[in-house]
Amino acid sequence: MSARTFELANNNGITVTVTNLGCGIISLLVPDKDGNVRDVVLGLDSAEDYAQTHPFFGVICGRVANRISNGRFTLDGKEYVLEANDGPHHLHGGTDGFDKKLWTVEEVAVNKLAFSYVSQDGESGYPGKLLVYCVYRLTDDNTLRIDYRAETDTKTICNLTNHSYFNLEGHDAADIYGHEMTIFADKITPVDETLITTGELADVTGTPFDFRKAKTIGRDIEAVGGYDHNYVLAAPGTCASVYSPITGIRMTVKTNSPGMQLYTGNFLDGTVKGKGVAYQKHSGFCLETQFYPDAINKPGFPSPIVTADNPQEFYTEFSFSIDNKK
Repeated sequence: MSARTFELANNNGITVTVTNLGCGIISLLVPDKDGNVRDVVLGLDSAEDYAQTHPFFGVICGRVANRISNGRFTLDGKEYVLEANDGPHHLHGGTDGFDKKLWTVEEVAVNKLAFSYVSQDGESGYPGKLLVYCVYRLTDDNTLRIDYRAETDTKTICNLTNHSYFNLEGHDAADIYGHEMTIFADKITPVDETLITTGELADVTGTPFDFRKAKTIGRDIEAVGGYDHNYVLAAPGTCASVYSPITGIRMTVKTNSPGMQLYTGNFLDGTVKGKGVAYQKHSGFCLETQFYPDAINKPGFPSPIVTADNPQEFYTEFSFSIDNKK
């Protein structure tokens, strides 16, 4: 099996290209307010390129997305040691995580792509054989829906997310500062200097993390050195909305995940090139719906544990519309 690409298209001019290598989104074409088509996700040139080291452009991260402190966790009294690929910490499943795997193609249709992957017991240091499914659907109401399911034969942990970098002005636009963002969350999980959650929940009121009323991403970004923080979602449903005044494109995000990581491409520095562009710092933003970072080591956080009797099922929806507000 080799890296391949597959296309979803709807009746309104939206086209999504997905690869089975990393189960990732390579491009997402959306018409703007003037009818011009914009590719609104950062990405690499071809499916084969996703085998190289890159900043997780558009891929599915796993077994456990985000960070696990010191690359260690304990389950039923046994300690498991994982690769430390982010300083002392484990990030996005390690250097050979789900983003580097060839997923099995289960179904290909005009508006649906279904993939699966079997992670064997001990892979990347994780216990238990894990079977994961990822299904992409594109509807004629301009919604790209991602459904995840994880099944195991032995208690383990799992936290899947899609790591697309969005820029509603086009993947080749200079930055995301002018995007107007709303996040429907009252709290974040604060982090230490190594970006590991402290175990606390912090109110966003009066801080640069408060997006409950729409504001530009650039307004407070320097005050926090760039966003790389998890928002606590109170209930399933709409969790974020982002709008570009330049293109008129609005993206609304819905999920039933307990958290959502806002990341603003802080570590992009022009060394990674794709689709004819050298991607620079803050040229894309991610809204990664997921469990809270380091949840397995923080008893008060929602648990990422999955068992044979309790598989995981989560969804994320990215809906696109044109907002002609002045």
